[in-house]
Amino acid sequence: MQIINNPNKIDWLEILKRPTQTVNDIEGTVTRVFQDVVARGDAAIKEYTVRFDGVDLESNIVSPEEIEAAVKTVAEPLKNAIKKAKQNIEVFHRAQQTSKVEVETTNGVSCWQEKRPIEKVGLYIPGGTAPLFSTVLMLAVPAQIAGCKEIVLCSPPNKKGELAPEILFAANLCGVTKIIKVGGIQAVAGLTFGTESIPQVYKIFGPGNQFVTVAKQLATKHGVAIDMPAGPSELLVVADKSANAAYIASDLLSQAEHGTDSQVILVSTSNDIIEKVSVEIEKQLEVLPRKAIAEKAIANSKLIYVENHEVALEMINEYGPEHFIICTEANDFYVDGIRNAGSVFIGDYTPESAGDYASGTNHTLPTNGFSKAYSGVNLDSFLKQMTFQKISKEGLLNIGETIELMAEAEGLQAHKNAVSIRLKDLK
Repeated sequence: MQIINNPNKIDWLEILKRPTQTVNDIEGTVTRVFQDVVARGDAAIKEYTVRFDGVDLESNIVSPEEIEAAVKTVAEPLKNAIKKAKQNIEVFHRAQQTSKVEVETTNGVSCWQEKRPIEKVGLYIPGGTAPLFSTVLMLAVPAQIAGCKEIVLCSPPNKKGELAPEILFAANLCGVTKIIKVGGIQAVAGLTFGTESIPQVYKIFGPGNQFVTVAKQLATKHGVAIDMPAGPSELLVVADKSANAAYIASDLLSQAEHGTDSQVILVSTSNDIIEKVSVEIEKQLEVLPRKAIAEKAIANSKLIYVENHEVALEMINEYGPEHFIICTEANDFYVDGIRNAGSVFIGDYTPESAGDYASGTNHTLPTNGFSKAYSGVNLDSFLKQMTFQKISKEGLLNIGETIELMAEAEGLQAHKNAVSIRLKDLK
């Protein structure tokens, strides 16, 4: 990892730059796939699956028999772990449920807000080098609690034309209504436009590589909503002299092993900790099965020394990390001052892995600085907030003149007339 000592503020933007391609680099490819899927439907999906996943599928729909076989394959201890994680995720997301908000804004004018589930949602579950069955829990559990009618899951098949049995077990456990073996841009295109086998949905959820992220962003141009731009994983740790270097190195490597385009950063007020973490990373890296992947991610990562906590916090808010770990003697300072982060992990015994799997919070989070404006997935991500109003005769008499005056001032006579015609009958 590159060690940077007390960088000048004017250099922060360059130092904190993500190791990703720009949308312009990828958009042309995504657009071509989208156009092809619109034109040829499943035939195009099939060809892209052969090209990118190396398998020619007779059917890309997962059958009940495949699910049943997968459930039998998963070892009981792992089944129990998945069930425990699901329980914690359910507890946290059910706690986010809110009741109807109702108020009488003036006599005779009742306004209220209720939530309704998004009827059709698509869940993208990365496969590739690490089939993320934990993401099934993170997306399907709140979708199920929200009451989404159709929950469509897409994930890329392996060379045998199969999905990981853990993905199928988790999907079956969480009430997914349809599972399709398709990944990448073509999966997002299928969910956006619909094909013979892939239902069109109203909103697409889930993380992915840079191509999936751009595909989701372009899907919004075609009337489909997305949870957020959630691309390659990233983690920033802030630490001072009190921190445990081995713990920090393990957290940095836990994210580095996600993919070669992941990024991990340590910001510290202690040069001693930076040196110790650097040594620990090299030591722990040697025994990782995914060493080759982690090494490439580490090459894109930084160890940054700053003079004090105030400078560190300002830099972190500028970066806007997906995951933010705080290991300092001034944890409350960072907790109170952080404005831009997807999810925050506090103290020596709160590894980021806990949020990835089983603490209960959601791990589908904004990356690439989008935490400055986006929230991570939560129960409300699967709900729409609808407003209602009911006005009595007394209510219309109370606000009718106000409406008339405002409508006339805006030059919208028909708006005024819609009130005036009623007031005439009431007076």
